[in-house]
Amino acid sequence: MSTYKAPLADIRFALYDVLGAEALFAKLGFADASRDIVDAVLEEGARFNETVLAPLNRVGDEIGCKYDKDTGAVTTPPGFKQAYRQYVEGGWAGLVSPTEFGGQGLPHAAGIPLKEMIDAANLAWGNFPLLSHGATEALLHHGEDWQREVFLKPLVDGRWTGTMCLTEPHCGTDLGLLKTKAVPNADGTYSIDGTKIFITAGEHDFTDNIVHLVLARLPDAPAGSKGISLFIVPKLKVGKDGTVGERNGVRCGAIEHKMGIHGSATCVINFDDAQGYLIGQPHKGLMAMFTMMNTARLAVGLQGLGLSDRAYQNALRYARERLQGRALSGAKQPDKAADPIIVHPDVRRMLLTCKALTEGGRLLGYHAATLVDIAHHADSEQERKEADDLLGFVTPIVKACLTEWGVECTYHALQCFGGHGYIHEHGMEQLARDARITTLYEGTTGIQALDLMGRKVMQLQGAGLRVFLGQIEAFCKQHESDEALKEFVAPLREKAGEWQKLTMSIGQRAVANADEVGAAAYDYLFYSGYVALAYWWARSVAAAESSAQSEAFKAAKRETARFYFARILPRTLAHATAIASGAAPLMGLDAERFDA
Repeated sequence: MSTYKAPLADIRFALYDVLGAEALFAKLGFADASRDIVDAVLEEGARFNETVLAPLNRVGDEIGCKYDKDTGAVTTPPGFKQAYRQYVEGGWAGLVSPTEFGGQGLPHAAGIPLKEMIDAANLAWGNFPLLSHGATEALLHHGEDWQREVFLKPLVDGRWTGTMCLTEPHCGTDLGLLKTKAVPNADGTYSIDGTKIFITAGEHDFTDNIVHLVLARLPDAPAGSKGISLFIVPKLKVGKDGTVGERNGVRCGAIEHKMGIHGSATCVINFDDAQGYLIGQPHKGLMAMFTMMNTARLAVGLQGLGLSDRAYQNALRYARERLQGRALSGAKQPDKAADPIIVHPDVRRMLLTCKALTEGGRLLGYHAATLVDIAHHADSEQERKEADDLLGFVTPIVKACLTEWGVECTYHALQCFGGHGYIHEHGMEQLARDARITTLYEGTTGIQALDLMGRKVMQLQGAGLRVFLGQIEAFCKQHESDEALKEFVAPLREKAGEWQKLTMSIGQRAVANADEVGAAAYDYLFYSGYVALAYWWARSVAAAESSAQSEAFKAAKRETARFYFARILPRTLAHATAIASGAAPLMGLDAERFDA
C-alpha cells in the first residue's frame, strides 16, 4: 500500500527561500498571511491529508462511486462524505476566497501547497472541491452582484459545490459545435435543455445543492464559438433572494467507468427545461469560461505534481529497503545478503528523474500561483500586466508539463518496484492509472501546446515569453560572476538565447505555411518546459546557498541540479531538431494512405 507524507521542508523552501513569499504577501497587502499563519496552514493541512484523505485513497479506487439509475443519485466511496465534512469544518473550502463572501482571504499562493497535498493524498477525492474554485472565480469576475451574493457564499463555505459543464457527446474541445439550448423566460430566467458529458463531481452526496455553470446557445446566437453564453443552473432551484426551492430539471444520466480516479464521479448530466441564470453578456460565455478553465488548468498541473511526489516518496522508500544484487563497484552492505537497489545507477536514474522533475516542477507551479496574486493585487499597473502576460504564457506549460511529468514519474516509480509495482497491493499501479487522466481533462497536452504556440506566442506576439526571458537574463546577469553558480548560469543563458531564436524561426516559417504552428507546438511546449525548469533549478541552487538550510539540504539541491542539467535538459536537443524538420514529415502522407 502506498503512503504519503507531506514534503513540508521542500514546500517551505520553495515558498520562502526561492519565491520570497513572505515579503511578497506583505507587499501585496495580505496582512493576515504572515509566515506564522502560513506555516500553521501547512502543518494542519499536512495533518488532514496524511491522516484523513490518504487512508481513503485505496478505498476510493477499490469501491468507487455508485450510481442509482432509478433516482440518478451518486453515492461516493466510504469515508469520502465524512472527509468532506471535516474539510468544510476546518475552513479549507474558503482558504483563498475573498473575506466579503465568507472566505479567509489568503493569497492564492498560500493555498497552492494545500492543493498539492490533497492531490497527492487522494486525487479522486480532491476532484469534488476542485471545480468549486473555478466556479467561484467565474462568478467573482463575471457574475452580477446578486449572483455573487446568492451563489458565492455557499460555494465559498463549502455548503454547495460547483461544476463546469462544457463538453457534449458530439464535441470535445471544439465548443463551437455545442447544441445545448437556452430559451429566455418572461421572469428573466432561462430554460436550459441539453446533455453534457465528462462532468467532474456532477452528482454526489457531499452537499444538497450543486451549482452547474453551463455553456449553451441562445435562440439568436451566431454560429460557432461566438454564439456561446454561460449560465448558472443549480441542482435545486434558487431564487434571486437566495431561497432554495424544488428540484431543478437537472439529472445525472450515468457515471463513467474509468481507467483511474474511480472515487471521482464523472457524470453525464441531462438538462430538461432546467431553470438557469445568464452570467455576463449574451454570446460572451467564452470569456467567463476561460476564467474557469485557466484556474482549472493550473489546478490540474498541481495534480500531476502531487502524484509525482507521492510516487517518488514510495519508490525511494522501496529502493532503500529492497535488497537485490550487488553494487558494480563493490558491496555496499557486505553484512547483508545483497545491497539495496538504490546503489544501482539505473535505479538512481529513475529516482533522480522523479526528484528533479518534482522539486523543479513545484517551483514552476508555485510561481504561477504567485503570478495570480501579483496580477490581481500589485499596486503598479505595469507589474500587474507583466504578471498577467507571464501567467498566460506559463499556464499551458504548467498544465501540460506537470501532468506529463506526473505520468513519467509514476511510471519510473512503478518500475523501481519491478514486478511488485504491477501488483495492486503496493498501490503504485493506482498512481500510474490515476495520473493518466491529468494529461487529458481541462485540455489535452496537444491543446495546451496549441494554446502556447498559437495564442500565447503567435497571436499575442510572445508578450509572456519576453517577460520570462527578461527574468532569466536578470538572474544570469546577477550571478554571472558567481563561481558557485557558473556551471548553471552559462548553459541557462545559452538555452534562453536558443529559445528566443527557435520562437522566431517558427514564426517566420508560419508566415508561408500555417501548419508550421501545429507541427512545432508539441515540441515547442516541452522545449519551453525544460528551459523553464533549468531556470528554477539554477534559482534553487542560488537560494539554497544563501539560506539557513542544512549543508545536506544544500548539497542535495546542487547535485540534483547537476543531474537535471546533465541528463534532462538535453531533451531540448531532440525537441529543437524535431521543430527544425518542419511540417513536411507530418503532413506529407495522405490521410487515406495511413493504412497502406
